[in-house]
Formats: sequence, structure tokens, C-alpha cells
Amino acid sequence: MSSSQKHQERFDFGADEDAVVTLAPFSGPCSLEDDEFPFEAISDVAEVESWRKEINRPIYHIHKWWAQRLGTVFRAIALGALTPSGTDVLNAFYRPIRVKDLTVFDPFMGSGTTIGEAAKLGARAIGRDINPVAHFLVRNALAFHDREAVLRTFREIERDVADQIRAQYKTVLPDDTKADVLYYFWVKQVDCPECKTSVDLFSSRVFAKHAYARRHPEAQAVCPSCGEVNAVRYDAEHATCTSCASEFNPQIGPASGQKATCPSCDHTFPIAKTIRERNAPPDHRLYAKLVLTADGKKVYAAATDEDRQSYARAEELLAARPNAYPVVGIEPGYNTNQALGYNYRHWHEMFNARQLLSLSILADRIREIQEPVLRELFTCLFSGALEFNNLFTSYKGEGTGAVRHMFAHHILKPERVPLEANVWGTPKSSGSFMTMFEGRIRRALDYADDPFELRLQREPGQKNKTEKVYGLSEPLGFDLAQDFPSFKNGKRVYLSCGDSSVTDIEDGAVDAIITDPPFFDNVHYSQLADFFHVWQRHILGEDGTRAIETTRSPSEVQNANVDAFTERLGAVWAECHRVLSDQGVLAFTYHHSRSEGWSSVLHALMEAGFGISAAFPIKAEMSVAMPKLQAKEPIDLDIVLVCRKRSTLEKHQWNGDLWGTITPKAANQVARLRRSGRKLSRNDVRIIIMAQLIRQLSRSHSLESALSLLEASGPEIEATIESLHIVEKSVETEVKS
Repeated sequence: MSSSQKHQERFDFGADEDAVVTLAPFSGPCSLEDDEFPFEAISDVAEVESWRKEINRPIYHIHKWWAQRLGTVFRAIALGALTPSGTDVLNAFYRPIRVKDLTVFDPFMGSGTTIGEAAKLGARAIGRDINPVAHFLVRNALAFHDREAVLRTFREIERDVADQIRAQYKTVLPDDTKADVLYYFWVKQVDCPECKTSVDLFSSRVFAKHAYARRHPEAQAVCPSCGEVNAVRYDAEHATCTSCASEFNPQIGPASGQKATCPSCDHTFPIAKTIRERNAPPDHRLYAKLVLTADGKKVYAAATDEDRQSYARAEELLAARPNAYPVVGIEPGYNTNQALGYNYRHWHEMFNARQLLSLSILADRIREIQEPVLRELFTCLFSGALEFNNLFTSYKGEGTGAVRHMFAHHILKPERVPLEANVWGTPKSSGSFMTMFEGRIRRALDYADDPFELRLQREPGQKNKTEKVYGLSEPLGFDLAQDFPSFKNGKRVYLSCGDSSVTDIEDGAVDAIITDPPFFDNVHYSQLADFFHVWQRHILGEDGTRAIETTRSPSEVQNANVDAFTERLGAVWAECHRVLSDQGVLAFTYHHSRSEGWSSVLHALMEAGFGISAAFPIKAEMSVAMPKLQAKEPIDLDIVLVCRKRSTLEKHQWNGDLWGTITPKAANQVARLRRSGRKLSRNDVRIIIMAQLIRQLSRSHSLESALSLLEASGPEIEATIESLHIVEKSVETEVKS
């Protein structure tokens, strides 16, 4: 009888699918190291989750984070790491499994997915992150919240300030009645260097269209002569203004790419350079609004003098408020330099006066909440609302969430036609404080009380359906430990903020480390997180994790310099080696299109004393993420690297044929994904091959020889990618024909 069969006998789940199955600690290989691990089936479920992560795993989406992992993937990884070899992971995925007396650690906890998924399985969990905003959001996601107290607090905030904020978003209709404004539309202006005329930076006069424009072709365009709002086809190249009878092409505006042409004197000039020379952020002009009428209809209209007077009154009210907002400078960096290039020098300059007034009213009221847990939760909600209420947002249109948030591009990209949403909101608003309470906080409370998993229902000849499976997991909501001793003495979840290369965890206290480390790249989360951090300090005070104005740290692992990244990642892996039991596994997700990214992670792992026991592909981030859509060869997969202490790994016997060992494993994984219906880009194939290569090198070579072989393997890597990708392309050709 094989060891796998023995394990299956020992951990028989039984016939009753609803019965809770409690698993005890075990020694030996785990099911995450099995060649049969069902990564393609898990990827299919994860794909469904990825399209609406905020609905399918709302607990991890109460606040923005830039590496929000898929809960389906990390539930499967946790199950695989905590169950013995031979376990049917797909079966276990939909069973009420409890892994008592086991501890999971995530040194890069981000939005908290590992911690939540481990806790749902009954495990004890430790999370740490160097970024205070990440630590703050996970504390709010996983702390216990009294539902009635949360709802009561929201009603009290609504009673005290909602009308005061709503009053800033009122307009007068032609019949002299007042109505709520859902959105105000603004355009950046820059003075023509030649004639000094203010030039609107429209690239198109069409400012509003449906998300599915071909099916719903009506759009809205602003007349360049009189400013009237006209209904046009989204693709119309000719329009006649209904107000002044001017004819214009709605598709054309003064701005084109990086340049603009002055309508008054026809002078063409560079936009960014002209703005920089002004030495102040660009001006904005209010030109349109979307009104919610008393009968519930949405009506587009041109901005009026009364609308501009309303904004001027908001400016006066803001000026009269003491300490209305945080005044903190924006530091230079890869992810902030674009904003600095438009002369945004302070974080508050990224908002207009009415937004700052409304946010100030909210911030002051939240600061008055007496209960610390509730004060933090509503600060978290407020912080999330910042993302949708600033001058870096834009209009997505009807048929979807109307506000495109400011981090769609992973950088602080100035928006030439920004959208101003109603900060408190209406039932038909998007991105408002009120609607985000319903969509983020209340939804997260529901999920915490009764978590669910997604299951695909496949029916021949029909589109796959999805069902929610309840009753599999323990509820979420914990009295959080403040340090390791209190965790050791019985608290289930311990979260801390700081450098994960130094922790207070005892030697060998952790059974599994499951994480998603930062990539070796230019997206520095701390540079972006400061946008939220300065407001959190403004409301909650400047102590503890908010002692300084920035979340940037010299100890961050994330770094564009490969040597610095390797050194800092290696220091965290070394600490993981110390706190991990000798029988435990380190499992993490990773991908990179560049060879340096793979040599770096191999170097860091081996120097810390780890070897890779298994590697397999799995579904990565959201399929429609902007950086992915913009990539020529997008990576749709992550690699799960399963590691053990090299001192505990069996000597890997092989015949010295490196590529003869690697290629069949990579080809098998590519084939499995292809059979499941998943199309692979060239870079998807690349990361599968790279993972198998560093797996082999980490087990059968010294660090020096492993790195040397990896560096010399360029031609073989490219040839293997080509051979496996050609098969992929031929399959696509067959399907098309």
C-alpha cells in the first residue's frame, strides 16, 4: 500500500458531507506537494471569483489594497499545506474541514486573505505587514464587530451630518425645484503659452457614454461653442448643438496625446511641460452635471451660474473650518512622480474644495465616535471613500459602477476630465460614503457571519452556473492579540505591523507559512498608501503605527533594484526559516516575466535555507485588471512555490539531464491547463518553465551553481517556451478553423 493510500485511509472524510471533519497535525509530505493537486479546477473557480472579488470575498475588500489575492486560491493552498499527501483537495474544498492546533503565518499579509482563509479552516493565524495601511485594513476586516452597534453608529452619523453634506450637492432645475446632483463633471484647463487663453483639456467632447456603447449607443457631448450638453451617438463624428446650432465633431477636443492645440490661435503646445512651468496644480472648469430628479430619473445638463455659485459657497465654508484636512507633502517616487509633474505637491491638493469640505465634516464626526473599534471601522470606510472622491477619478458611464477610482492604473495619474461624485450619496450613487457602507461594510459583516465558497455547476452544452456553498467555514471576527505571548495564551489571530525579517514569534512555532511576497518591480504600495495614511492619521491620531507621516520604510522588500530586493526578501525568508517547524512548509505565489525576478527569488530562498519541493500554476489576479489589459503578453497565472527546509528535504536523485527533467513536468502542467480550456500567453508558459527550473536547481545544486546554471539557461528557456507555446498556438488555430 502506498503512503498516499495510507494517508487517504487515515483521513477518510466519511459519507456525510455536512459533518465537520477535524484534522490533527501530521508528519510527512502534504497534499500541496502532490503532482495531482487540482490546480486547473481551483483556477476555474478562482476565475469566477476574480470577476467580482468584492462580492465573492467582501471581507478582504473593505479598503483598497494593490495585491488583493483570490480567496479561492488561498483556501486551496491552505488546505493543501495542512492536509497529508493523498488528500482529495477538491473534495476537501467543499467539506467543513477544521485543522485545530495548527498555526499559519503570513509575513506579507496585504489585504489579509491568508489570515482569513486559515481562520475559516479553524487554524490559528499570525499576520504581519510592514505597511500601516495594510495592517489597519486587516485589523478592521478580521476584528469582531457587533452588527447592531455598527448599524446604530452609521444611523447616528447619517442623522448628524448627511443633510449638511447633501446640501453641497443640490441644484436648481428649470422649474425652480431643487434636485440632488449625482455627479459634477470638470475639465482641466491650461493657459495657451502663445495667447494666454484658457484651453480645456478635452480629448473628446463626448464625456458620458454607456459601458456597453454598441448596445446602448446614446452618449452625451458638450458643445465647444456654448457649453450645452447634447445627446449624440457615442461614435458620431458630426453634431449640431441644440442650443446654438453650432456644428462640431464630438470625437475631437483640444488635447491629443501629450499635446494640446489652442482653439483661439491654433498654437500647439506640450501639456505636461506647460503645466509644470505654471508651478501650481491646473485649474478646473465645471461644465456639466448628472441630476437625479424627484421621480428617480437621471438627467444630464450643462452646469449653470447657480452651480458655480454653490461651489463658491463651499469654498467659503471650507476656509472657515479649522484643521479641516491633513496638510502633508507628497514625496517623489516612481508612483507619485506623475502627480508631482502636474504640480500636486500636497495630498489635499488632489481634492477640490467641495470634496474637502464634505470629507472634513465626515472626518470630524467619525473622530467623535467613542468606541475605538467602531471609530477605526468607520475611519476605514471613510478612507475607502477617498478613493472615489478626488480629482483623479473619472466617469465610467452608465451600466456599471459610474466612478473609475483613482488607482485604476497603479500610479497617481492626473485625470484631465475628473468626476466629482456626491460624497454622502443617494441610492443611485456610486463610490459614496452611504453606498460604500452598504456595499463594503454591511456586505463584509454578512460574509463574516456566514462565509461561503463558490462552486461551478457544469451542464453539457450550457454556460456554467455558480452556486454559493454555505456552512463550510467558521465565522470570522476575533479579539485580536496584540503580541505573541497573548496569541500563545489562547487568542486565535495575531496581527502586527513591522519588518517581517524581525518578529516576536518563537522558534518553530509555525506549522505553515502561506503568503504572496511583493514582486521585484516598480509598483511601490507604500507610495500609493500614503494617500490614505495621511487621512487616517488626521482622524485617529499620530501614535503607534501612525507615528510618522509616511508609510514608506527603508526595510520594505518591494524594490526595483534586484540586489536590494534579494537581500530584503532573503532576510524575511530567514526569519520564516527560524519560526517554521522542521515539518512545516513555506508556500507562496509568485510570477515574473524577467529572468532577474526568478534568480532573485531562488537566491533569497536558498540562502535562507529553503529548497522548493513542488511548483504549479494557478489563476492569478483579476482578468480585467488595467495593467494586464495593457500588457502585450499578459500573465494570467501565478506560480505556487512549495518550499521546505533544505535540511529536511530528501536528496534529490537525478541523472544530470536538467532539461530532460524539467520539460516533461512543465509540458504536463501546460497540457492540463489547456485541457481545462485555459488559453496561455507566451509569458504564462514562461513562468511554468521557470518555476520547474528553479525547483530543480534549488534541490540538486549549491547556491552558487544553481545561480550560475540559471544564468546560463537563457537559450534552453526560450527554446522550451517556443516548443510548448507553438502547441498552444496550434490548438488555438484548430479551434478557430
